[in-house]
Amino acid sequence: VRLVESGGGLVQPGGSLRVSCTLSGSIHSINTMGWYRQAPGKERELVASMTTLGSKDYATSVKGRFTISRDDAKKTWYLQMNSLKPEDTAVYYCNEAFPDYVDDYWGQGTQVTVSS
Repeated sequence: VRLVESGGGLVQPGGSLRVSCTLSGSIHSINTMGWYRQAPGKERELVASMTTLGSKDYATSVKGRFTISRDDAKKTWYLQMNSLKPEDTAVYYCNEAFPDYVDDYWGQGTQVTVSS
């Protein structure tokens, strides 16, 4: 299993960005896909997750602004981020989310910077 994140960048406050996570390997390797983020000096946090049946969950800090989705044919998960705030600045990663992340699945992440 290899997960590759992409799509990060610099965006102004209030703007939008979509990041992607593409899986190399069987889609059945993932039970619940999670989007995590880690800001400098802070612990990594799970911000969104999606089960194989399509059930979604969000951290309170992003609920109503972020949307997780999936394209099974492309084995790709997305995180659409709207109304971005400077505090959303972080490196975003995808990984298994249930029951927990898998150490071997961590990729390089994609940097999202929200700044004017």
